[in-house]
Amino acid sequence: MTHKLSLILLGGSGSKIRQIHFSRKQFIVFAFFLLLGLAALGYGLVDYVSVRSEAAKKSTFARLLAHQNEEVVLQRQQLQRFAQEINELKERIVALDEFEERIRILANINQADRQEGLFGVGGSFPEDLNAAADLTQSHHQLIRGMHQQMQQLSVASLSQETNFSSLVEKLEERKNILAHTPAIRPSQGWVTSGFEYRQNPFTGRREFHRGMDIANRQGTPVVATADGVVSSIGESGGLGIMMVIDHGYGFNTRYAHLKEGLKKRGERVRRGETIARMGTTGRSTGPHLHYEVRLNGVPVNPENYILN
Repeated sequence: MTHKLSLILLGGSGSKIRQIHFSRKQFIVFAFFLLLGLAALGYGLVDYVSVRSEAAKKSTFARLLAHQNEEVVLQRQQLQRFAQEINELKERIVALDEFEERIRILANINQADRQEGLFGVGGSFPEDLNAAADLTQSHHQLIRGMHQQMQQLSVASLSQETNFSSLVEKLEERKNILAHTPAIRPSQGWVTSGFEYRQNPFTGRREFHRGMDIANRQGTPVVATADGVVSSIGESGGLGIMMVIDHGYGFNTRYAHLKEGLKKRGERVRRGETIARMGTTGRSTGPHLHYEVRLNGVPVNPENYILN
């Protein structure tokens, strides 16, 4: 006896009930194709979900890649700007080196203590980095060049620091020498005797006058002709009241026939500072200042040390 299966279909209200009969063989075929369809549908659904997931990942990766490309471009641009700044810094260091050399020449400062070779061995000026180069091919080459030139700039900066320190020291020394070198008139008035042979007004004999006589009214201010320290002040025989100032560097100046001294022994004085009053003390024919300049103890012509 053949077994049959029945499928009852119920419609809406009022519709007839329908009944479909299947044989066992037909049911198995129907069930097979139904399962096959469901499997195909499930596989398609899984594949669709997988494709969507991969698409989402690819989209995210594309955005990340685009962002990284933008960062690479920005970094390359920064490298190019940095390379240009290295070139400009190099030019400034060279300009400073030339400026320091000109100052030494103008100030007549010995170049012996000046370090040569600003950029290390040989001292040659490094070629400029090609900041405008396409970095897609020369990226690493530019970085190596920048690293090498930064090392050279470090050497150059240390060398220049040493040179400037030496220059400042020499200029300070030169400044001190100039400040302590007699350079102005010690008093206002008329020069009545110079650094020369003359007839002594008291003895009538011809003798060498070792200084300069400047005549003016009693009490006329007498000023220091350079920075220094008062080494002595007091009576000195025929020269009357005399002040001696030690300026260092082998210089000292003498101011004689003073009415009075305004500075004490050991006091520091500055160029142009009033130190005494003109007078007639000692052997003098009238109010005047006897002024001497001595270098290493030897009288020299005071006119050579008056620039004003």
